Amino acid sequence: MPRLNVIVASTRPGRVGRRIGDWFVTAAVRHGAFDDVRLVDLAEIGLPFHDEPHHPSEGRYVHSHTRGWSSLTAAADAFVFVMPEYNYGFNAPLKNAIDFLYHEWRYKPVGFVSYGMTSGGLRAVQMIKQVVTTLNMMPVNDSVPIFLRRALDEDGRLVPDPDREAAAELMLDEVARLAAALAPVRVTA
Repeated sequence: MPRLNVIVASTRPGRVGRRIGDWFVTAAVRHGAFDDVRLVDLAEIGLPFHDEPHHPSEGRYVHSHTRGWSSLTAAADAFVFVMPEYNYGFNAPLKNAIDFLYHEWRYKPVGFVSYGMTSGGLRAVQMIKQVVTTLNMMPVNDSVPIFLRRALDEDGRLVPDPDREAAAELMLDEVARLAAALAPVRVTA
């Protein structure tokens, strides 16, 4: 079975993204289609702004932080980005993390758990699809938008929601299906 990396994109102090990421990892483990589900928190990874002297497509990484990020990303068969929407778009740490690498992303599916106040992060998801398809990633159409005004209680905890659970299940079905379908392409690429 494939390995899924759940990447928490927000690095902001006081962020809700980690709580959403923890919820989603539990949902992904319960789903059962992935042998290994890993939470990858960009705040903990701590990548600097892209600082490699060579183009990522060359794979000649000189910094240990890039080699570690490359290894972690290459080992995954699929991804889910847990991402906020800032000013109608995706956040800079996620774009930076993507731009560090090239081959490690190719021919792998990606799902989106997005969150925001008004749109549930859906505008950011639409924007990032242009980025991931350029890397030959396969974005799934089913996503999990989280509208924060309704999703959090007074203490900032995620309120249980059967519709959110169903959306996660549907998206994970599609991510798993595409991970299996794309596996032969990744081997030959």
